[in-house]
Amino acid sequence: MKPFTVHKGIVAPIDRENVDTDAIIPKQFLKSIRKTGFGPNLFDEWRYLDPGYPGQDPNTRKPNPDFVLNQPRYKGASVLLARKNFGCGSSREHAPWALEQYGFRPLIAPSFADIFFNNSFKNGLLPIVLPEATVAKLFDEVYAFPGYELTIDLDRQVVTTPSGESIAFDVQPFRKYCLLNGLDDIGLTLRQTDKIKAFEAERLATKPWLAHTLNG
Repeated sequence: MKPFTVHKGIVAPIDRENVDTDAIIPKQFLKSIRKTGFGPNLFDEWRYLDPGYPGQDPNTRKPNPDFVLNQPRYKGASVLLARKNFGCGSSREHAPWALEQYGFRPLIAPSFADIFFNNSFKNGLLPIVLPEATVAKLFDEVYAFPGYELTIDLDRQVVTTPSGESIAFDVQPFRKYCLLNGLDDIGLTLRQTDKIKAFEAERLATKPWLAHTLNG
């Protein structure tokens, strides 16, 4: 997982409440558990005019010109701005995979669904909860200024607007530590490799019959 320190990027507004995980990545794409290749199908049913299915060449699709991610002013966006209860619905981890693989890292909304919120941190995304009035103001500024960018400093826990306004946000210390150091659950476990090897060696030394059990 890539460390998250300071991120600056164009903001894409998803101006809908209660965006569920089936809208983020539709159910037909859940057959794969490779954790790769989901970016082209992010918001698939909103982003394209033709039906989507796994294995399609994105270059053959019919983009919906009215959808925000297909509009030139939001090209290359890497900060997602959303309304309340983003990520509700089923607990598919494919949703944060698709967002991250499209290019998003910070997500800003008044609230997130709990499971999606937790899954986002585990997959290198930073979901930031801000007051609804603050988010509404950001939406207004995004619409008013093409190329609108935000800078997110995780260490300082601050979102900075183009005008220089600083907006503080909260993040749980352990989650902050993991993001700053690029550590997912596997990465955290691998930091204890020496202790794990020592434990296994000691266990086999004191209980050698386990070697036959482990080897089948």
